[in-house]
Amino acid sequence: MSGSTLGGRAAVVGIGATAFTKDSGRSELALAAAAVRAALADAGLAPGDVDGMVTFTMDTSPEITVAQAAGIGELSFFSRVHYGGGAACATVQQAALAVAAGVAEVVVCYRAFNERSGRRFGAGVGRREPTAEGVALGWVMPFGLLTPASWVAMAARRYLHAYGLEPEVFGHVAVTARRHAAANPAAYFHRRPITLADHAASRWIAEPLRLLDCCQETDGGQALVVTSTERARTLRHPPAVITAAAQGAGRAQEQMTGFYRDGLTGLPETAVVARRLWADSGLRPSDIDVGILYDHFTPYVLMQLEEFGFCAPGEGGAFVASGALPLNTHGGQLGEAYLHGMNGIAEAVRQLRGTSVNQVPGTARVLVTAGTGVPTSGLILGADG
Repeated sequence: MSGSTLGGRAAVVGIGATAFTKDSGRSELALAAAAVRAALADAGLAPGDVDGMVTFTMDTSPEITVAQAAGIGELSFFSRVHYGGGAACATVQQAALAVAAGVAEVVVCYRAFNERSGRRFGAGVGRREPTAEGVALGWVMPFGLLTPASWVAMAARRYLHAYGLEPEVFGHVAVTARRHAAANPAAYFHRRPITLADHAASRWIAEPLRLLDCCQETDGGQALVVTSTERARTLRHPPAVITAAAQGAGRAQEQMTGFYRDGLTGLPETAVVARRLWADSGLRPSDIDVGILYDHFTPYVLMQLEEFGFCAPGEGGAFVASGALPLNTHGGQLGEAYLHGMNGIAEAVRQLRGTSVNQVPGTARVLVTAGTGVPTSGLILGADG
């Protein structure tokens, strides 16, 4: 490692999830506990082995409550990460830091919600108590920018204008995700691929975004188990080593409404993460075998590819169409499930184990990103050795 003392010291050793549905019929606590138990069983560990837990500030199930429900005993470390989907990879970073520092030995990261049958994030902001974050929304809400899709549409329109593109360019991301989901029995859109014509025919949500540019809404839970690489080598599966982990927020950062900073055609928070991941790992884009990029909205996948240096600005659509980088092989949040990106980390682990339903032969390094348009995070996971 060129710039990090964290890389290689911890690994993901267990992954577990509930079914991904539109109406779970279970509480969010029940979903969280089930995902945690499944992840521990996958790792070959017992609840009593766990001494740390990490989740999202948005999760409704507290760490100590989930620990009790899953049969976990004493905890020596517990932490939460803010900014919605931007927290996904940062939960693993927090776990790895705790393990590397000797604060905890086995840390579980989890996220569980009834995002379709309960609170639907895509429905918009609604009534809120005054907060510092809410003040920023006061600059956009009076003009009808009330939902994540409407916020992203502003940046997407500028992106198309700047590079002389049409909305159809976003369709390559949607088609790729649904092609992979079609082969994935765990995906909500299993056996339901789409074409570019399907994408172009789907209804407008907030121009230039169509329905098939927007991720789905999901009920479900996902958990991951992190421990030291040394201990990981004694467990059930080959470890997915945390080669590098990073968080990033740009200047003048807001939560998906940063319309006042210079330029709207990129993702400055992703650039911060990209620089750190490449520096800490000593790797470059050509070294990555699979990309698991947060796909809440298709335009931001293109911008992420450009910020990470896989292609030049404005060329993301053509890059996806070329198939040069296997992308979101589980189906992504567009095709498998919207679990705030945690299911993407699980897919990265499967690729490194060689057990993905859309396995890329010889996978040794996977890039994973978290939510964009907000302060975000990222990981490079690698095979051991």
